[in-house]
Amino acid sequence: MEKKLALILILTEGIRGHLFQSRGIAYWLSGRTGAEIREFQVPQLKGWDRFWQLKIIARLIPAMNNPSLKKWISRAGGEDLLLRVKLEVSSLGVRPESCLLISAGSNPARYNLALGKLLGIRTCVLMTPSLLGTEPFDFAILPRHDAPSEMPNIFETLGAPNFIDREKLKIEAQNLTVHYAPGDSNEKWAILIGGDDANYRLGPEWAQRIIPRIMELALKADAELYITTSRRTPPETEQILKDLVYDRTFAKMLLLASESDLNPVPGMLGLCSRVFCTEDSVSMLSESASAGHEVLLLRADRKKGWRSALQVFTRSLVEVGFLSRSVLWGVPRFDAMIDDFIEKGLITELPEDPGHWDVPMIMGTERGLEFNEARRAAEWILEEWHS
Repeated sequence: MEKKLALILILTEGIRGHLFQSRGIAYWLSGRTGAEIREFQVPQLKGWDRFWQLKIIARLIPAMNNPSLKKWISRAGGEDLLLRVKLEVSSLGVRPESCLLISAGSNPARYNLALGKLLGIRTCVLMTPSLLGTEPFDFAILPRHDAPSEMPNIFETLGAPNFIDREKLKIEAQNLTVHYAPGDSNEKWAILIGGDDANYRLGPEWAQRIIPRIMELALKADAELYITTSRRTPPETEQILKDLVYDRTFAKMLLLASESDLNPVPGMLGLCSRVFCTEDSVSMLSESASAGHEVLLLRADRKKGWRSALQVFTRSLVEVGFLSRSVLWGVPRFDAMIDDFIEKGLITELPEDPGHWDVPMIMGTERGLEFNEARRAAEWILEEWHS
């Protein structure tokens, strides 16, 4: 088998966070090997086809022979994808054994495995694909908070790998200031706001409680604010943010994800000296830590109900040793991840009451911590590649 990695093929369904994870690992692999990187969009099935092909029939991919794989790819809308991948491999004059397929998320993982088996290309999956699991893949990069098994094809990360390169953050910062000109202050603070999901709530009441306090401290510290949201941020919360920063000259940027496809986070991380980030976003926490920041954690409101009660009950059984950490889910699982970040000095936990926050507490955080899970994962892949 040819040992040199020559071509990295990223499969994506267009989810930005997932794509950045794949790009991060591909970037470091390419930097070490000189491998070319190509990106391909997987089919966007809907309705019955999506359910039947991706949820039911895809379970059988690990056991399929080549004729069955070709039939599934065709029925799952992947004929053009298959053709484009084959043409790319052929046009670069590389052998399939020197190629690697990378994907993040469950749906791209189906096509990843099918193409890998059919074409003889090694496969790498980020996060655990539902139904398929990680066993059929050559490499699996999984976050520690998912409590992955100790298997030879699994590499454990703290948080999510990402596409942050500290050397390029200054360029990203310069690009950001072209659109959002800074003032004269040397102190700049970034606020990264996630959004609602099954466990967390970042509603207008949260914004009214947290953001005015940060703005008050920014005025005392003569700091300029750069704020962005995620696609999960509720519209009513974004409206509150608009109202809060209106006519505030020290708020240099409010970029709402609902109104722009621009990703300002790398520029903010390169420009700002302090970073606030909500706890719900694993990707933004990981990116901030990778950029060298000790992140100031903003706790979100927790949703109530049977899910929350069951999560607390499960955690109590883990704490007394009746169950293993692997069964944690929801908020307790993410709390365990955040505890790991705090233990490594990558996150600072602010007091629960914003009234107890002060400028020295915020200004006391430092930059320069070494943390790059994408690079570590890439180095592991290369070690295994040549073993």
